[in-house]
Amino acid sequence: MTRWRPLPDALPREARHLVEQLRGLKDRTGLSLAELARRTAYSKSSWQRYLSGTKQPPRGAVQALCRVAGADQARLLALWDLSDQTWPRGAMVPAGMTENAPPPPAVEDRRWRTAALVSFAVIVLLTVGLLWALPSGNG
Repeated sequence: MTRWRPLPDALPREARHLVEQLRGLKDRTGLSLAELARRTAYSKSSWQRYLSGTKQPPRGAVQALCRVAGADQARLLALWDLSDQTWPRGAMVPAGMTENAPPPPAVEDRRWRTAALVSFAVIVLLTVGLLWALPSGNG
């Protein structure tokens, strides 16, 4: 039996219940997180996040764990549906971590940089195309 850390206080009751059920299934298999990762399409670190309650497990991860554990998928997927409606959409702060941690890099910054690079590439291609298409003037 794995010794689990307490779930984040901000985790709603439905989400907490789902994670507790998933923890029980994982314990029932007797597999380590690395072994569970090898038997599913989800990495060890992903399973760590799902089973610690810091990230909502995808529906497919719940199905995969049920298959590995030989458990009834219908019941766990019903729990997943309930928890999906209440799962916090922002980043969860794991139990024991301070809320003064630096925020993750903003997705908006990356989108802006990507848009700027694409715009620059289009301008360069248009300029090269115009220079190539214009008559050279050598007579």
